[in-house]
Amino acid sequence: MERKVKDANLRRRLRRAKGIKKRIRGTAECPRLTVFRSSKHIYAQLVDDVGGITLAAASTQVKDVKAVSSELNKTEAAEKVGQALAAAALAKGVQSAVFDRNGWPFHGRVAALAKGAREGGLKF
Repeated sequence: MERKVKDANLRRRLRRAKGIKKRIRGTAECPRLTVFRSSKHIYAQLVDDVGGITLAAASTQVKDVKAVSSELNKTEAAEKVGQALAAAALAKGVQSAVFDRNGWPFHGRVAALAKGAREGGLKF
């Protein structure tokens, strides 16, 4: 069942996200790193689609990231979120992931999050 969305930009992003999710599947060894962006915050999580569980998550609202991100701009905060997610993933034994940009263009905050995750030691 599809949602009826009036906003054309949101409708296009959801269509792109749906196409991406058709091609990308996350497993326990190589989960899907999915990103959600709001106007103020950014959220990322590692999802095992086979088991239907979230392995690790990070956002600008997590306590350790929130303390640092208050004096950073949104792009720099997204990079910190990527590093925090990579640290959580490595603690769980996950070393690689497939990147799901969730319909967002790969620049700005989404690219900064990916850069931070790579710097943190996650491979994708």
